[in-house]
Amino acid sequence: MATRDPVVDLRRIAFLLERSHSSTYRVRAFRTAAAVLSGRDDLDSLAKGRGLTKLKGVGDTTARCVLQSLAGEEPEYLRELEAEAVSGSASGGGSGSGSRSGASTIPAIPELVGDGAALRAALRGDCHTHSDWSDGGSPIEEMALTARDLGHEYLVLTDHSPRLTVANGLSAERLRRQLTVVAELNTRLAPFLILTGIEVDILDDGALDQSEELLSSLDLVVASVHSKLRMPAAEMTERMLTAVANPHVDVLGHCTGRMVTGNRKRPESEFDAAAVFDACAEYGVAVEVNSRPERLDPPKRLLRQAVAAGCRFSVDTDAHAPGQLDWLPYGCARAADCEVPPDRVLNTLTAAQLLDWTRRNH
Repeated sequence: MATRDPVVDLRRIAFLLERSHSSTYRVRAFRTAAAVLSGRDDLDSLAKGRGLTKLKGVGDTTARCVLQSLAGEEPEYLRELEAEAVSGSASGGGSGSGSRSGASTIPAIPELVGDGAALRAALRGDCHTHSDWSDGGSPIEEMALTARDLGHEYLVLTDHSPRLTVANGLSAERLRRQLTVVAELNTRLAPFLILTGIEVDILDDGALDQSEELLSSLDLVVASVHSKLRMPAAEMTERMLTAVANPHVDVLGHCTGRMVTGNRKRPESEFDAAAVFDACAEYGVAVEVNSRPERLDPPKRLLRQAVAAGCRFSVDTDAHAPGQLDWLPYGCARAADCEVPPDRVLNTLTAAQLLDWTRRNH
């Protein structure tokens, strides 16, 4: 019987665990094992000699999956996760086989039809993603390769800015080093393209948490509020209006800051939505449709308000792991429900068209 590639199977398991919002610890076990075994030509002999688990980073569960792959079988663990992905059972975190993924309670990834399916098919990339340079779980290259596997033409890398220390935000020096890494990766991954970016903190006074010089050098800037989310409405409005008026800002990220599932539930920030969305339309700043299932931000009533204001949009995953790059259907379903015009969605543009748009003020 022909063998399967165990590294491919381990990476697929990790992807599906991430997609179902499983624990970081569980995901890391499979990604670590895949990295340890990648490129080795002695897996058969290790398997016969029961030497797999002697390798640092390969445990009993991952070794069992490797043995089944080498025997030409789809690993049982992978088979269960694939079935959960089809049925949506993992997203409920319930009993039975669905609990194998360790997923938190999140809504099932929607099966897109009609306008939602058409919008997803039109998306060419993702404008808000994170790597292990800040608080993401995987290297830049792993994120890029997964995006390419999903059919993306590009990925905008938007790790956090320095003030967000809890997320290992990038200092100016680290960001400059990252730009060098991205340039090297782009030479190897072409025609796929990693676009340079940042999720920059909007400070209390509306200023941006990175130097003007660096912001002007990036392909795309997402600006988000991460602190003092319960600021009085008038002050929050002024804070957001100041940021939106900054010529370096391209996308207003998860505008209400709400959390709707899990242990981190959080109400919406209060601000004058009409004023903020009018400013976004005036200054050409896209309103993000954040697809993270625990955010789903903005709420539909505000998303409809942004449509009426004439805003542009960016349907993004805010992915912190490769499997989360497949969360775009959450945003596409909401955008379709709120009649977001596809021709106003940034990531329906080609990379060249997107760069032409972001360079309008930089």
